[in-house]
Amino acid sequence: MNSATVRNLLVRGMLAGLAAGVLALVVAYLLGEPSVDKAIGFEDAHSHEHEMEVVSRSLQSTAGLATGVLIYGVAFGGIAALAYCFALGRVGRFSPRATALLLSGCALLAVYVVPFLKYPANPPSIGDPDTISKRTTLYFLMMLLSVLLAIAATILGKRLAPSLGTWWATVVAVAVFAVVIGLAYEFLPVVNEVPKDFPAALLWRFRLSALAIQAVLWGGFGLLFGELAERLLNPKPATVSAGKAVPAAR
Repeated sequence: MNSATVRNLLVRGMLAGLAAGVLALVVAYLLGEPSVDKAIGFEDAHSHEHEMEVVSRSLQSTAGLATGVLIYGVAFGGIAALAYCFALGRVGRFSPRATALLLSGCALLAVYVVPFLKYPANPPSIGDPDTISKRTTLYFLMMLLSVLLAIAATILGKRLAPSLGTWWATVVAVAVFAVVIGLAYEFLPVVNEVPKDFPAALLWRFRLSALAIQAVLWGGFGLLFGELAERLLNPKPATVSAGKAVPAAR
C-alpha cells in the first residue's frame, strides 16, 4: 500500500470518525446526560460541601460534551484508519468493507467491552477521589492487556490455520483469549466504591448508556469507513450512459 493510499484512508478515517462522533453525541445527550444529571443530584443531596462551579452544568452537557466527543471521534478515526492499513489483507481474504466492520467489532470488544466488564463506567458521586490514580491505572492496564491479547490471538489463529483449518484455528485463538482474560479478571484488584444507598437502576442505566455510546461510535465508524474504503480501493468501472453513441473503433 503506497503512501498516497494510506493518506487517503487516513483522511477518510478521520471524516468517518467525525460522522460517527456526531451519532455518538446524539446518543450521549439523549441517554447519558439524564443519568449524569440524576447522579449529580444524588451527590449534591448527600454532600455537605458545596463547591463553586467553574464551568456551568448546561455548558458541560452541550458545548463541552460536543467538543469532547467530536475530537475523540476524529482522533480515534485516524488511529483506526492506520490500524486498518496494517490489517487489510493480513487478517483474511475479506473485502475492504468487511475488513473495516471486522476491525471495528474486534476493536470495540478489545478496547472497550473487555475492560468495561472488569472496571465498568461509573457516574458522578461514585468513587473515592483519593483512589482515582489507582483506578485509572488499573483500567488502562486492563485495556492494554486486552489489546495485546487480541493481537496475540490473531497471530496464533493465523499460524494454526494451515494445520487446523480456519474454523478450528479461530476457535482455539478465541478460547485462549477468553481464558487469559478470565485469569486477568480473577487476579487484578477489584474496585467497588458504589455507595450503599446509590440507586441501582440509575447505575444500570448509566452503564448501559456508556455501552450504547461506544457501540454507536464504533459501529457507525465501521459502516461509514468501510463504505469509503471500498470506494477508494475497489472503484466501480465507469459505465456508458444510455442513449450516448459510442465511437466506433478505427
